[in-house]
Parts: sequence; C-alpha cells; structure tokens
Amino acid sequence: MSKPDDLLVAIAAAVESQQTNQMSLTVLVQGAVITGRLAPESAWRRRVAEVLADSDRLGPFAGLFMDAEGTEGTDVPLRSAPHPPSYLHFHVARILQGTVGIPETGGMYRIAIKDVSAWTMGDFSYSEP
Repeated sequence: MSKPDDLLVAIAAAVESQQTNQMSLTVLVQGAVITGRLAPESAWRRRVAEVLADSDRLGPFAGLFMDAEGTEGTDVPLRSAPHPPSYLHFHVARILQGTVGIPETGGMYRIAIKDVSAWTMGDFSYSEP
C-alpha cells in the first residue's frame, strides 16, 4: 500500500494502547499470507530479547531489542508512541504456504503496515491433506 490503511493503523494503535495480545489478524504482504496474533511492540521486543538471550551464539543481539528508555522485565512500555504505529508485531504467527504453516509452533514477525496489501480479522488455520 502506498498509504497505510487507517483502520489497520487504528487496530495496531488499540493493541498498543490496551497492551493486549488477543487480536488475531491475517495479512497479505508481497504475496505471503501471515496469520497470528498482534502483540504490543514492547511485549514483542521483550520476547524476542528473551529468545536471543537464551542462545549462546545470538545472546549478544538481545540488547538491541530492548529500548534504553524502557524497563526490562516489567509491563512498562519500552517507549511511548506519540505517533501512529507503522509496524504490526505478530507472535505465534505462521506464514501459510499451501497446507503448511511455517513455523509450526508460530514465530515472531514485524511487518511494516505500509507493506500490507490486504488483511482480515482472525487467525487462519491450516489442515493436513
């Protein structure tokens, strides 16, 4: 999209302001279907940092996901959002490819709202043939 969808921006802002991770959404981005639940950016960053910190090789990158203004390990947002969000932060998300969801357990994705060409409410399931 050349101009982000105002309704999608409003949904992302509501997730941020209410600090909820219960909004299921499916988006189409450059031909890829991604389905999962939106998370507030602070929670998404914290979770990615936790996963990286648990890795011997990737641990040094964990700090990049924690904002200096935020408070690690608390429910305090990492930064206040004086402007509308420009990214969707998915957790337990999958890229749907045929009858398969990748990864099976769900992943963490950050998607620019301006890149979303279509979207719908809900988390699409996939089934084995």
